[in-house]
Amino acid sequence: MGEGEEKTPHLSHIDELGKELASVLDLEELEGHIYLNLLRTGPITASALAKELDIDRAKTYRTIDKLVSEGLVSTTFSNPKLCIPIDPEEALKIVLRKKQDELNKIKKVGEKVIQRVQGVVTAGYGTNVPTFRIAQGLTNIYANIEKLIEESSDVVYVVTTIKDISKMYHTNIPEKIKVCEKKGGSVRLLVDIEDDKMLPFVKRFSATETKIGKLPSKGRIIVSKGNQMIMSDATAKGSMSSSTETDFALCTNSYEMVSNILSLCNFLWKAGKPIE
Repeated sequence: MGEGEEKTPHLSHIDELGKELASVLDLEELEGHIYLNLLRTGPITASALAKELDIDRAKTYRTIDKLVSEGLVSTTFSNPKLCIPIDPEEALKIVLRKKQDELNKIKKVGEKVIQRVQGVVTAGYGTNVPTFRIAQGLTNIYANIEKLIEESSDVVYVVTTIKDISKMYHTNIPEKIKVCEKKGGSVRLLVDIEDDKMLPFVKRFSATETKIGKLPSKGRIIVSKGNQMIMSDATAKGSMSSSTETDFALCTNSYEMVSNILSLCNFLWKAGKPIE
């Protein structure tokens, strides 16, 4: 029994590290999980890896094919083929190069398109009417959260799960918190933690204030006083193969909705427990 108690935290740590790695390398959770375990096992056949990780063989083959196409894994000419992952440092360089290429393309094409748009638009931009829209995919959702925090000079509540925070940590959100603080604002993080070993990770997120508390759901709430709100349903739907594109968020500037959710966050905050 003692051995089982030691093994569980270890496996939990590996799973969490796989999720972090997936977030950094812009992979699905299953892809990150398989890539990390390839690094741990060394050269291995896809069939043997599927058996060791207790993952469907066909799903393992598809995932490895995807990693091969991304340049993160190579295969031998032997029969059976062995799967060999590249070093994580090189994997990070590949991802950064791709992202930089994407940014350069957007900047180059975007500037030309904006100039053309300005040439045909005569009406003023924006409206004072309350609006809402749906953001799809973690990349878009986190970009909206970054913008909300960056533009705020008041209190911002971030109410979400530890799994969501582990992904946010690898975005620009921590940097935007600093921008918010320089403008006189503050970010209050309320998160659920079942394992105290995750406390150091939460502290590294560097929110202005952090409390541990019971959340009303497994979703996320980000709300800025009298300004904007971003709210999602469940952020932890389960499987490692679930796509980040299945995550949706409601974004609104409705004063009534923002005020109501802000009141809820105030209540949850008062009931939370400060981290030591």
